[in-house]
Amino acid sequence: MTKSLYELGEVPPLGHVPEQMYAAVIRRDRYGQPKQAIRTEVIDVPRLGPRQVLIYVMAAGINYNCVWAALGKPVDVISARMRLGLQEDFHVGGTDGSGVVWAVGPGVRDVAVGDQVVLSGAQWDEDERAVHMGMVDLPFAASARAWGYETNHGSFAQFCLVQEGQCFPKPSRLSWEEAASFMLTGPTAYRQLFGWPPNTVRPGDPVLIWGGAGGLGSMAIQLVRTFGGIPIAVVSDEARAEYCMRLGAEGTINRTEFTHWGRMPDTDDLDGMTSFIGGARAFGRKIWEIVGERRSPRIVLEHVGRDTLPTSMYVCDTAGMVVLCGATSGYNGDLDLRHLWMRSKRLQGSHGANNSQYHEVLRLVNDGRLNPCMSICETFDDIGALHQLMHDNAHPPGNMTVLINAPERGMTTLDTSTVAAQ
Repeated sequence: MTKSLYELGEVPPLGHVPEQMYAAVIRRDRYGQPKQAIRTEVIDVPRLGPRQVLIYVMAAGINYNCVWAALGKPVDVISARMRLGLQEDFHVGGTDGSGVVWAVGPGVRDVAVGDQVVLSGAQWDEDERAVHMGMVDLPFAASARAWGYETNHGSFAQFCLVQEGQCFPKPSRLSWEEAASFMLTGPTAYRQLFGWPPNTVRPGDPVLIWGGAGGLGSMAIQLVRTFGGIPIAVVSDEARAEYCMRLGAEGTINRTEFTHWGRMPDTDDLDGMTSFIGGARAFGRKIWEIVGERRSPRIVLEHVGRDTLPTSMYVCDTAGMVVLCGATSGYNGDLDLRHLWMRSKRLQGSHGANNSQYHEVLRLVNDGRLNPCMSICETFDDIGALHQLMHDNAHPPGNMTVLINAPERGMTTLDTSTVAAQ
């Protein structure tokens, strides 16, 4: 068997693609807790197709979609791809990454071997007519897929396979691990907050942010503050509250002080509804205390789902919007529809971002107005353990990363002049 890149212990010549590599691999017979499902294996380096790019991965970010991939639910991503005729019986996750363009396939025009890049998580068929004609926003394309979740060969490997449209110039001042940490959470939060007019952040708007100390929440707090809004963060302990305040939150609410979470009682259950309404009202009063007047959030940034959605809709302002990009507590969403129609509120799904939104987030990072909020950086061997922390809601504030090929933390570049192309 050809030695893997890891076993070689050195960077291969620029442009030379080894036969094999190390990767953090999920297989169907290991579905379950991330710490058991994600294991390091030696696998073949993926082959390039038209308009595809092979990236020498320097660092990768940890995100919740690989928790779902490891569990095998709500979607068995391996079986789903195999039903489409793709025969790879494994999954390599990772939807955030930074690295060097190592090889390019036929038809690639916008990047070149040696470019140092960060990667977006959005893939789509560029030949899809609606995309080619500019008729749809890219996340609405029928062919849109989340790279490293719905598609294979994500960033948790020494080489990953992307489309050229996923490659953006790496901010030169950031380390590889910092650059790998925010290209999922940052643009996702940006689209939630600015992508759904007329419900976009305006100066003075209160905005409620669930999970304020998480990767998504960290980005959202900064974005709301940068554009003049009033960010209010929901947290689970005092340490996370202090973290959010340092980022610019106007105030925080500790969700553990309330007990009305979970699915909404049936509206005919008077005792249950009384308990829920009492809890939701008390939660809403905390928002008014932070704002300093009886003003409710014009936007509620949601990703928790089942446990919090009833409260989100209740406290959202008249003509406001609850914008949802996930459901980490469960996929059933209960609403008292009277709150939706009689107050002209909006429940908006939001998924990923388009290229314009990726560019805007990168501009804010380059300008120093948006901190990537990387909390910890560990090693390749820690990929499963970090996803387990995320699954258990025991992870530290901010965005987590791992080094892949970068030999040490703090590196901002790779000197490719010493590994000239063959």
